[in-house]
Amino acid sequence: SSGINAEYGGEEFLVKAMQRDHVYCLVYGVDDEKSLESTRSYWLPKIREINDGDNLCRPVILVGNKDDLLLDLDESPLESIMPLMNEYPEIETCVECSAKRLKNISELFYYAQKAVLHPTAPLYSPDLGKLKPACAEALRRVFRICDMDNDGFLSDHELNEFQKRCFNAPLQQSNLMEVKNLIKKYCDNGIVDNKMSEVGFLFLHTIFIQKGRHETTWTVLRKFGYTDQLEVSDEYLRPDLHVEPGSSVELTDEGSEYLIS
Repeated sequence: SSGINAEYGGEEFLVKAMQRDHVYCLVYGVDDEKSLESTRSYWLPKIREINDGDNLCRPVILVGNKDDLLLDLDESPLESIMPLMNEYPEIETCVECSAKRLKNISELFYYAQKAVLHPTAPLYSPDLGKLKPACAEALRRVFRICDMDNDGFLSDHELNEFQKRCFNAPLQQSNLMEVKNLIKKYCDNGIVDNKMSEVGFLFLHTIFIQKGRHETTWTVLRKFGYTDQLEVSDEYLRPDLHVEPGSSVELTDEGSEYLIS
């Protein structure tokens, strides 16, 4: 790291450059223990320090290069990577590639892009195996908004309206039944009287994230006005209303009934 710092202008320059980044791809040689040790002892702590200073959680992709040399190794390099991934939840994924053979190069950029657009860190705690409090609270708000009759559950009609609002297409009946059966099987009280409960709704998004479908949960959250920091945006809270001169705006009967019911 000291050679890199000196070449590019020192520690201050390095920090300023890293603060402009949205994702970090840390490349080490799978055949070079020193490069992995540099990742462990310098780069990951430095990234955490910068993230903490900016109150952000920029994601990290660990890239094991020289994958073409793996046949010469006695053990899988993933065995030495797993402790790092457990210690640093900001690590989104690990990719093994070969610049020489152009193996997994496009996948590397795909995962880097995905880590920026649909990061795991704000949503889910891998060590606890559950949604983070801010994410869970945001999804509870989404649930309450979609519960149009305020009975504490989402009916098939309400789920279809939710699906159309978020993904511009209704749920196929077969897909709806598949989702309900999954929730019934693994989540107590997730489905009650053939309706989805709040517990079931949160469980479903936990499954999405655990299966790597972060984009599904992020699409839902962003449709309901959430930023990457899981705060409701000002644009969503205070939308611009075009009112003609001499006119006024008021709630419909349905809007008033929803607020007071």
